[in-house]
Amino acid sequence: MNKQSEIHVLKEWAVATDALERGETILLLRKGGIREEGKHFRVAHDAVLLYPTYEHQQPHLLKPRYADLVRPVPSGWHPENVRIGAFAHITDILQVSEREAVEGLLPYHVWNEQFAAERFGWKPRFPLFVLLLRTYKLAKATVIPYRPEYGGCKSWIDLAEPIALEGMVPVLDDAEYARRVAEIRAIAGNEQLAAA
Repeated sequence: MNKQSEIHVLKEWAVATDALERGETILLLRKGGIREEGKHFRVAHDAVLLYPTYEHQQPHLLKPRYADLVRPVPSGWHPENVRIGAFAHITDILQVSEREAVEGLLPYHVWNEQFAAERFGWKPRFPLFVLLLRTYKLAKATVIPYRPEYGGCKSWIDLAEPIALEGMVPVLDDAEYARRVAEIRAIAGNEQLAAA
């Protein structure tokens, strides 16, 4: 996968993208975005670069070890340049409709009980998406200039600049990734959705 036209970008809190890049988590929680199509989240692509965002990060919604890494920024703030350091395959898309499962997943992500409960409770008729990502560290992180089209409350963007994927390496070996996936599936359930 070397063609830029095949590479899309998933936006996520910088503290979460950093944790994915370090192999500290393989899990993201999603329910939807204000500017998502139909105002509901869907997995549009299963092979993505990870784009760190800062505007909505809230220390009080993170576990203490991650809360200390966040500096709140004003609404509408964005960095002049953005570091892209990781690529991921979304290997599993699970839906969670039970509060017990949401609570059981707490050890596997960066957010705290309040965030998980709020995310689960928002739009209660719709399930919570649990994304499992096999993350790869790029051989060389690329710093790109911020562009207005990258902003806003949306999950998916396409970059104007090409990002080299050659030489990337998985942050977890096959056995460790498979072990974590099995543990999370046992909590969340094995019913998977396919990417659109």
